[in-house]
Amino acid sequence: MSVKIKKQCIVLLSGGLDSATVLNIALENYDVTALIFDYGQRHKFEISAAKKIAEIADIPIKLITIDLGQFGNSALTDNIEVPKNQDIGKEVPITYVPVRNTIFLSYALAYAEVNNIFDIFIGVNALDYSGYPDCRPEFIEAFEKMANEGTKFAQGNDKIKIHTPLISLTKAEIILAGTKLNVDYKLTHSCYDPSIDGLSCGECDACILRKEGFASAGINDPTNYI
Repeated sequence: MSVKIKKQCIVLLSGGLDSATVLNIALENYDVTALIFDYGQRHKFEISAAKKIAEIADIPIKLITIDLGQFGNSALTDNIEVPKNQDIGKEVPITYVPVRNTIFLSYALAYAEVNNIFDIFIGVNALDYSGYPDCRPEFIEAFEKMANEGTKFAQGNDKIKIHTPLISLTKAEIILAGTKLNVDYKLTHSCYDPSIDGLSCGECDACILRKEGFASAGINDPTNYI
């Protein structure tokens, strides 16, 4: 009996709730390589979380180090206070990292072309999120079009596909879907401003969305908050 060979894909793995869910979705049909980014973020606990998640999934990791802090203008990479308990989605918050997803997807695209991989997964979400413009379907569609226009390996019959399985789901729906796939959310890290010991603040946008998502899903939140 022949064994079906799975296609290769790349998953952008941040260590957060969404990317861990996307990883398990991709693993159902693909052999996955995880791309993890150390981009100068203040919440570096997400990097160790991503590594642990990939290790348990027994998949290869490509760790990419870039310094987005040199551009500043974000509470995640600059000496700017992370806002707490604000109205989420009212305006693009200071936690937005300029051009982050464009940069991440560009690195993923370069890795994809070198390794002849046409499928890239990213955990962007356009419903329960902080209003980042690079999480919208329009952005993904534009990037995918650019990727297919601007790469040598996509000039044949095979085309690049940017997969966004969570883009139209609420946080509760994401958690429910991940739970069915046995995602261990205790391993994930979402907080933008954790304590020195890695405890989540419970008050930043990421923590609030996470807590509300688990509450709406009726599932216990395994996060350790301050």
